[in-house]
Amino acid sequence: MINLIPKEEKKKVIRDSYYKLVILFLVMLSTAILIAFVVILPSYFLSSVKNSIINVKLEMQKSEPMPPPDQQTLIVIKNLNNKLTLIENAENNKFTISRKVINAIVLKKMPDIKITDISYENDPLKGKKISIEGNAPSREVLLLFRLALENDNNFKQVDLPISNFVKGSNIQFYLSLIPS
Repeated sequence: MINLIPKEEKKKVIRDSYYKLVILFLVMLSTAILIAFVVILPSYFLSSVKNSIINVKLEMQKSEPMPPPDQQTLIVIKNLNNKLTLIENAENNKFTISRKVINAIVLKKMPDIKITDISYENDPLKGKKISIEGNAPSREVLLLFRLALENDNNFKQVDLPISNFVKGSNIQFYLSLIPS
């Protein structure tokens, strides 16, 4: 088929189609922005009116004199202060077994020893105490574990009852530690 349109005219038609495409894109974009603006406008006005109403109420409340607290309010405040003091004192006297102590126990443990329970207690009469229960394959391994804990500075006293050494192998042991 023979092309009857000259090259200059072809280029002009292609350029015009690009211009039309760009103009169409800009018109659609501006229409979308206009629709979004119209949709958001009522919400904006509503929130600005609510904001001004809240500011007016806040100014009115600031200008009002503060009434003196009545007897019941004072009692509630005093009771709350007592409870807060009690909680703060309990936090100061709290015995927490730290990560440092648990890590010291776990790092001193031989691979053959299986620890099944680590517990702690804070008795006002006896003091702080950490108890360890577990299984050891032999007396020698259990004795080495006890010696390793005794040499650790985190513990003042390591108590391993002699009854744990009655069995020769597969020993279920109970060990108590007093932290420093």
